[in-house]
Amino acid sequence: MKGYSVEGGIIVIDRELTELDLFVKKFLKVLKKHADYLIVSGFVSISTGRARGTEDVDIIVSIMNENKFVSLFNDLIENKFWCYQGDNSTEVYPYIKNMNSVRFAEINKMYPNIELVPFDKSKKAKSFEYSHPQKIKVGDFEFKIPPIEFEILYKEIILAGKKDMEDAKHLRTFFSDLIKEENFKRYEIIIRDELK
Repeated sequence: MKGYSVEGGIIVIDRELTELDLFVKKFLKVLKKHADYLIVSGFVSISTGRARGTEDVDIIVSIMNENKFVSLFNDLIENKFWCYQGDNSTEVYPYIKNMNSVRFAEINKMYPNIELVPFDKSKKAKSFEYSHPQKIKVGDFEFKIPPIEFEILYKEIILAGKKDMEDAKHLRTFFSDLIKEENFKRYEIIIRDELK
């Protein structure tokens, strides 16, 4: 039993929703009204059944202007989230402007939290994965991640920590009959370019 099926290009994972899924779903419900997004890193492996904990969920967003960020920030506050970097959008926007990540969690909680990572077109690897999303569905929760082969290589080549290598190994095993060698070759060129 491989644990997933592919329906109309969407990878459907065969498992129940967890508390972490519901937290991310709640955050995305707000974020999607204001900006496009891509979930990257640990949550990709966890969402496909890797049994490990995580305190943060990384979400990349294209850098946004202040007006857009103010709307997003205020909407998140209204929906019972708080920001680690400050209590108002004026305090927090400089982080976004300078392409530094900001964190949000539910009120009265530290964890789990969302790490919102802004990027611009100078970040070629992020720009590529962002513009080539893979849709995943768990129960009624649909969200976007990078192409599977891209996520594997990014973890193996760029991040390369113990946890990242284990995540990559899980993804290689879990999606063994879905991943394509030609995609690895194509994506590796893009990813290695980031190391130059």
